[in-house]
Amino acid sequence: MEYLSDFFTYDANAPMIFTRFYFWIFFAMVLSLYSIIYKKKAARNTYLFIVSSFFYYKSGGYFFIILAFTTLFDYAVGLWIDKAKTDTRKKVYLTLSIIMNLGVLAYFKYSYFLIDSLNNLFDINLKVVNYLALWTNGVAGTKIDITSIILPVGISFYTFQSISYTVSVYRKKIAPLHNILDYGCFVTFFPQLVAGPIVKAYDFIPQLYKDYSLSKKEFGFALFLILNGLIKKMLISDYISINFVDRVFDSPLSYSGFENLMAVYGYAIQIYCDFSGYTDIAIGVALILGFRLPMNFNSPYKASNITEFWHRWHISLSTWLRDYLYIPLGGNKKGKIRTYINLFLVMLIGGLWHGAAVRFIIWGGLHGLGLVIHKLWMNFFPKKEKENQINRFISLFFTFHFVLFAWLFFRADSMRSVSSILNQIFWHFNWNMISDIIVSYKNVFAIIIFAFIIHWLPSKIKDNYKNSFIQTPLFAKALIVIAIIFILFQVKSSEIQPFIYFQF
Repeated sequence: MEYLSDFFTYDANAPMIFTRFYFWIFFAMVLSLYSIIYKKKAARNTYLFIVSSFFYYKSGGYFFIILAFTTLFDYAVGLWIDKAKTDTRKKVYLTLSIIMNLGVLAYFKYSYFLIDSLNNLFDINLKVVNYLALWTNGVAGTKIDITSIILPVGISFYTFQSISYTVSVYRKKIAPLHNILDYGCFVTFFPQLVAGPIVKAYDFIPQLYKDYSLSKKEFGFALFLILNGLIKKMLISDYISINFVDRVFDSPLSYSGFENLMAVYGYAIQIYCDFSGYTDIAIGVALILGFRLPMNFNSPYKASNITEFWHRWHISLSTWLRDYLYIPLGGNKKGKIRTYINLFLVMLIGGLWHGAAVRFIIWGGLHGLGLVIHKLWMNFFPKKEKENQINRFISLFFTFHFVLFAWLFFRADSMRSVSSILNQIFWHFNWNMISDIIVSYKNVFAIIIFAFIIHWLPSKIKDNYKNSFIQTPLFAKALIVIAIIFILFQVKSSEIQPFIYFQF
């Protein structure tokens, strides 16, 4: 009974995430009833809304209130926009939705940044107050700390997703939903709720009214994605972060320049395996439920320029920024100078979306500058139909190391930490210690190299082993699943390792 009670109670120290065993117990329980009702669309959508809400409660606790508020508000706004008689009134309702969503996001994500800036600028002493905690304490009698604001899990993702709905209704790409449970299913759909991919309303909502379908091949592909995501996260990302990357970034001056440099390389593959691992699992779980989510990663470190990188990295965010920010700003329709400004602004905002800190703004600014420089370069040196392989390798090399340099600002705890890491790399490399360091971290370095090799394999080779798994008989798949799960739980950390993008 105590275990059952724990299962239905939120525990901040044990959130429901894909790498915990009881998530898969939860998913098995979801599937058991889903297998009975999946043909009845209304019952299916209602059921998914309920289990998704429970999933978010287990992941984020009392922040469920914010998700519920966003869901109810934008559902109503969609109806208001549809019923409005004038375009002006439609714009007012859409603006209200955008202000509400971004206002809530800004409050939880940027309060400390804004308050600190105001205090420093005007030499005052304003304090941050968590009004949601204050209200919850008053209503529920809880004792949540009101002097600190914690970022709600997944708020950046479901906020952008909800905005896509009201904008899509305004643009008449979709009709407004008249069933709150259907809309709730769209916003809260648990596989991608807390870390994406960001699903646009006009891509997902039509699927709510389609018959369930899942071919044998698709089931094999879903299983492959889930296993692939778990291997990326637990075998690669968690291992190199716990045993090397986090240690170096936490105290860069305690390590040589070579170790600092290797930690930057390590973080590049760590964040890729962590984030793409999550979305692989999310896409696989959603596919088993009969829903198709968009691809979010496509071997980004194969990019030969920064524009191509953003066509391969966090694709759902880059396309969202393109559709709902870059194009409304004018895109490339108002001259070259305006295009460059728009690109730079969008990437600055993309950096700020990741966090309220100067280092995230610098990260976004670097990518914005990279996009502008690439556009300028293409004006003078248009891409040839048949690119020389040597030139492509050089382009890939410089693009990868530009991205690597930008990751330094993204990962470091502060600008002082960035300075310390660069100082160690350039002035305290300690060449004479390299062989000893390699021996000491041989397992970590082997996994980093292995991960990069797999990442850079030709697509044909990856497709071959993916298709080989898909085509194996069911009993062989079962044996592979058991073997991989056994290995993963042998190497997994005893401590919870949340997915990196949960903090955004």
